[in-house]
Amino acid sequence: MGNIIRCLTGRDHDHGDDDYYPYYRTSSRWEDEPAAASRPPQQSLGPIHGGVSVTPAATASLAQDLQLNIESTSMIPEGLKRHVTSSKKAQIKWYKDMAEAYKDMKTPPKTQAETALTRIQRADLEDIFSFYNLPTASLPVPDSNHHPTPPPEGVQFVLNTLPVHNKCIGDGDGFTAYVDTADPRESADVPPEVHEMVIAITQARTDRDYQTANALQRSLDKAGYKVIIILGEEILARKYRIRMRGIDAPELKMPYGKEARKELMKLIGGKSVTIYVYEQDQFGRYVGDIYCDNMFIQEQMLKCGHVHHFKKYDKRPEFENWQKEAKSTGLGLWASKKPPQKPWDWRRNKRHARHSAIQVY
Repeated sequence: MGNIIRCLTGRDHDHGDDDYYPYYRTSSRWEDEPAAASRPPQQSLGPIHGGVSVTPAATASLAQDLQLNIESTSMIPEGLKRHVTSSKKAQIKWYKDMAEAYKDMKTPPKTQAETALTRIQRADLEDIFSFYNLPTASLPVPDSNHHPTPPPEGVQFVLNTLPVHNKCIGDGDGFTAYVDTADPRESADVPPEVHEMVIAITQARTDRDYQTANALQRSLDKAGYKVIIILGEEILARKYRIRMRGIDAPELKMPYGKEARKELMKLIGGKSVTIYVYEQDQFGRYVGDIYCDNMFIQEQMLKCGHVHHFKKYDKRPEFENWQKEAKSTGLGLWASKKPPQKPWDWRRNKRHARHSAIQVY
């Protein structure tokens, strides 16, 4: 408990000059918990981060939130869901991660704070600050290597997805993502007939007419939308098929194909991702750069030797360098002494084989 307080106030006897973590004010009451009696004003500890002040009551309240409410009941602050778009499960994980990061004081408070904050996407972190009435100026500056700001030249739009289900990851370079239609970019573009189908599905289920409800659900899927249930909450989401830009993974029937898919699952499975979309390919997939957990996913897949650099379509020199790095250390598909077959060659051979078979027939 004391360690959490010292990290929040920056007043650790061993690290007295560490004044880093953005400070939270007294939170709202937690779900299912009666409102606490108001506390008398406390003397401020002084200006912190651009003039923001924190009182002993504020740090004590957050410490209680992290240690007691989260560890004992896994409840999140009432009203937080009105500020953030991530699922309730993700919100609980944020608080648990923050609490966990402050239990062990073996590393300086700044390092612990960075560990906690990097587990929360920047947009959600800003919303949390808004919930606590804190200025976003006190947030740490994001690493320039992650989530480029502004978006690079050529980016058409940016998608912020719901958690990606493992079953939606087709191979090591492609997956299906869903975006909440409550997202400002999506909300204005939902066709009226989609809203009508959702209402009709709800009514059919109420009437226990499951045959009609299933038929309407199939129609909704064909329209590119899906009702997803996350922790009991129904969310209307739009479907996007994604092709990761600049890389090519072994096909599932190729050597290392299934391994590449498993590695992508480890990186994005069950997590929300940010996608910088550049174009649509001939198959209707959205081609883009993927970011998750403050990582550039193509970089991770190349450095660990799970995919090939797709030079024909992407000339970025860093991609070539990351692939050379994996080759030199014999990682992933480069572990064998025999050079791995390139996926584009494998697909071309398959096409030629099919074409030959048709001609013979």
